[in-house]
Amino acid sequence: MLKNINPLLNADILQALRAMGHGDDLIIADTNFPGESVARQTTYGKLLRIDRSSAEVAAAVLSVYPLDTFVDDAAARMEVVGSADEILPVMEEVQAEVDAAHGQPLKLVSIERYAFYERAKKAFAVIQTHERRFYGCFAFRKGVIPPDGE
Repeated sequence: MLKNINPLLNADILQALRAMGHGDDLIIADTNFPGESVARQTTYGKLLRIDRSSAEVAAAVLSVYPLDTFVDDAAARMEVVGSADEILPVMEEVQAEVDAAHGQPLKLVSIERYAFYERAKKAFAVIQTHERRFYGCFAFRKGVIPPDGE
């Protein structure tokens, strides 16, 4: 165990998050997402797993992962097919974690299902969760950590 590190963040997850640079995407995906096949196409090349809900995984990741403040789509969600504006409870829960980590509201951008798959294939890494609710899939673009005092 390490102090001040969420215990859900195992060594493989921490290594992947540390290796990412500004502008790289991280996908947090539900259990129905084609994680293995998509992850093989990412920069990291292998699927990571945390067997918790999407919101719990988002909270753990966002405790150490800065979101990109230079883009409008730093935090995104897979949209409900046929109902792009529908917000499901799993999305509300992750939205709350994003807002808490960011320190202010940061709306999850909606991404059409197949466009989300394409963004995921270009991502740095995929973390598959144990989330069984539909549409528990999110993309987070990594930001920067400023020098001390800024």
